Amino acid sequence: MMDWTDRRCRAFHRTLTRHALLYSEMLTADAVIHGDRERLLGFDALEQPVALQLGGSEPAKMAQAARIGAEAGYCEINLNIGCPSDRVQAGRFGACLMREPDLVAALWDAAQEAAPHVPVTIKCRIGVDDQQPREALFALVEAAARAGCGAFIVHARMAWLKGLSPKENRDVPPLDYALVRALKRERPELEIILNGGLRDLEHARVEGATLDGVMLGRAAYQTPAMLLGVDPLLFDASAPASSARDAVMQFLPYIEARLREGTPLHAMTRHMLGLFNGVPGGRLWRRTLSQEGVRRGAGADVVLRALAHVGEHAARVA
Repeated sequence: MMDWTDRRCRAFHRTLTRHALLYSEMLTADAVIHGDRERLLGFDALEQPVALQLGGSEPAKMAQAARIGAEAGYCEINLNIGCPSDRVQAGRFGACLMREPDLVAALWDAAQEAAPHVPVTIKCRIGVDDQQPREALFALVEAAARAGCGAFIVHARMAWLKGLSPKENRDVPPLDYALVRALKRERPELEIILNGGLRDLEHARVEGATLDGVMLGRAAYQTPAMLLGVDPLLFDASAPASSARDAVMQFLPYIEARLREGTPLHAMTRHMLGLFNGVPGGRLWRRTLSQEGVRRGAGADVVLRALAHVGEHAARVA
């Protein structure tokens, strides 16, 4: 979710669910070690629980980055062994590491030893290119579990690194949820989380019924109002907002505070564009935020003008 789940996005999503575990964008170990840590790692307490997702292929650097992330206050460190982008492959991390299960185990071990007080988890694919999915997935899980890893988030698709773009790799390789369930049956002691192609909460509930959890990515980002159902359906708790409209109003003080600090409006409202997808007024909501939110000096009044296009009933339906 690079360039998507930044701190502004996560703060907004907290107006929709208090209990879902939120994830950072994937950051390289080198970026965490050498980059602007406040810009890359900074987050507001209201975002918790929030996990830091890391990419890298050198255990020593992964250990250093994990230690920095834990000290910054993240409640989980997640190693991304699933990203198929060309930039990630060139750095020898992400999905290409599906071919190197022993290195993945070493990366996990280094990170967990450096951050002993927070769980370190692994997010992976079911294989890459010409690998046999069952063999590739089970071999990676076996190696990492032998090292001590107890939790895996499995994107239930192959990554075809030769011939497909990163965007195509999110849609073209077929999904194999059954393989992820088979992994859980064979390794019941492990925490297995399902990811990939989950359209909505009901789809996630059905496909993940025998697993330990689900991860929603694009669906939650593109149609964030679905997150209003997470706390009632999955955590037996009330949603933090009564409606999508209410969530916007609750987010306004955060927007105003960040504007005073110099954050441009668009940095926040770009994550809100899909809030009213599929309901009357949703197109005007998006248009107003997209056209007016990017203007120099745009303020919170733009959000209120956009919200005026969405009827109260529609906002509650959303």
